[in-house]
Amino acid sequence: MKYYLIVGEASGDLHASHLMQSLKNLDSNAQFRFFGGDLMTAVGGTCVRHYRDLAYMGFIPVLLHLPKILRNMQMCKDDIVSWHPDCVILVDYPGFNLKIAKFVKSKTNIPVFYYISPKIWAWKEYRIKSIKRDVDELFSILPFEVDFFEGKHHYPIHYVGNPTAAEVREFLNTSSNPNTLGIQKSPIIALLAGSRQQEIKDNLPAMLEAVKPYEADYQIVLAGAPGIEPNYYAPFIEGRKVQVVFNQTYALLSLAHAALVTSGTATLETCLFRVPQVVCYKLPLPKIADFVRRHLIKVKYVSLVNLIADREVVTELLGRTFTVDHIRCELAKILDGPARTAMLEGYEEVSSRLGDQIAPDNAASLIIKKLK
Repeated sequence: MKYYLIVGEASGDLHASHLMQSLKNLDSNAQFRFFGGDLMTAVGGTCVRHYRDLAYMGFIPVLLHLPKILRNMQMCKDDIVSWHPDCVILVDYPGFNLKIAKFVKSKTNIPVFYYISPKIWAWKEYRIKSIKRDVDELFSILPFEVDFFEGKHHYPIHYVGNPTAAEVREFLNTSSNPNTLGIQKSPIIALLAGSRQQEIKDNLPAMLEAVKPYEADYQIVLAGAPGIEPNYYAPFIEGRKVQVVFNQTYALLSLAHAALVTSGTATLETCLFRVPQVVCYKLPLPKIADFVRRHLIKVKYVSLVNLIADREVVTELLGRTFTVDHIRCELAKILDGPARTAMLEGYEEVSSRLGDQIAPDNAASLIIKKLK
């Protein structure tokens, strides 16, 4: 069968490449055409447009590149019609993908599948109308989304398992010697300060200041983000007793005693490695950010750990609570004692809720079943 996939960023490329491999394992005649990246290309098929040409975030960048974005969207629509796949598989990236879904549903008879559902439970909940109208099957990787889509909006979806949980399990099962970092001193406090330059600029200075009193007794290790040059970190860590490691975040987490983590998938990864953490994320204009969070954002938490547990397992320091003193205080609580024990118990609850399903395998099996 012929599968057309669309992703808009690096994480989508990763998840889509695993889904493609699972589809190939079940369908020996699988053909792929996609808007994607290098990992998808390695699996096989034709890359029509690289996600680098799509990935614009924020109002101003999108506005500046709007003509290019619109050209890419029209190219995608024309290419789908020309190739006429057996299905279109959208991966996250809702701003672009939901427009493609609307076109495909209204202008063709090609089924639309959505892998890694849009996070409309946090923002832009009105998108549920277009999802109900234009998406044939929705595949979720977060268990709490089932209640949101099915319970609140009466739209049936499939929870197929969580890829991050599977990746961590695979690392722990196959890595016989995780200490490939050359770290001689322990215990370790890990710093995961974000994947983009602006995040690092906003969060890392406060993190480094918060751990300063612990430099004598702990090795402070910073996880360098993929795509960020090592020299970008140099001004931040100059004069600090900090080691930076690149492309070895899982190895670092497998050795860490505690961590300071920005919000995102990293909070879930840290949880699954059973490393107590403080979630800290600096927001511009803290008072306004607090107002937006209280009145416009639809969820109580920002970290995946707390969202999955549906309670506060890890402390989240955002807006006005994002200060060096608060970070240092919360870190002290989880280095030892009852707060550390309670957090580790909460991690077990999160892991249990995620389950042990293999997300791309489950999604591929369901997709092929639906097509047949």
